[in-house]
Amino acid sequence: MKSKAAVKRIIESLKALYPDALCSLTYEKDYELLFAVRLSAQCTDARVNLVTPELFARFPSLEAFAGARVEDVGEAIRSCGFYNTKAKDLVECAKLLLEKHGGRVPDTMEELTALPGVGRKTANLILGDIYGQSAYVCDTHCIRITGRLGLTDGSKDPLRVEEQLRKTIPGAESSNFCHRMVLHGRALCMARKPNCADCPLRPECDYGKRN
Repeated sequence: MKSKAAVKRIIESLKALYPDALCSLTYEKDYELLFAVRLSAQCTDARVNLVTPELFARFPSLEAFAGARVEDVGEAIRSCGFYNTKAKDLVECAKLLLEKHGGRVPDTMEELTALPGVGRKTANLILGDIYGQSAYVCDTHCIRITGRLGLTDGSKDPLRVEEQLRKTIPGAESSNFCHRMVLHGRALCMARKPNCADCPLRPECDYGKRN
């Protein structure tokens, strides 16, 4: 594993590369981010951002989602893939948010992961972006790049990676760090043919030093 000094250098390099570490999903209301993340499963954020404006205009409140037919929601999100399952999750999630949480998106891991279609990755993103808590969003970019950098042991298991990052990346940096992993994964550290030659993290990267 990396030394604290090396971890700090990596974090600072990422800040210089990507000063605006923002979630790429667009939303106005807290529950809209929750729903957008659900739609992003097996789908690009760009596609979700094309779908959600019309979706949220057609169903402008949690009450509208809770009272909607699953088939109607499914039709509105068809291009996101797996639309039947996702539509059912959105409708059921809206009902639970209203019935159990007073229309508020919960702020604990336990409550969030009890919602339909919400796993630890989604819950972490909500906790970090909405509530400013320590949050480690271990998506494919984060898992791949942190393994290459030697911040984790190279495990592909999201929970194991999350546990290791909690010991390595300071909580105050965690949410923005994970957003920067996504940006870096799209810009330079792709799954196939990463651009190591132009990567400023190469001196700190176990993978980059070999390539």
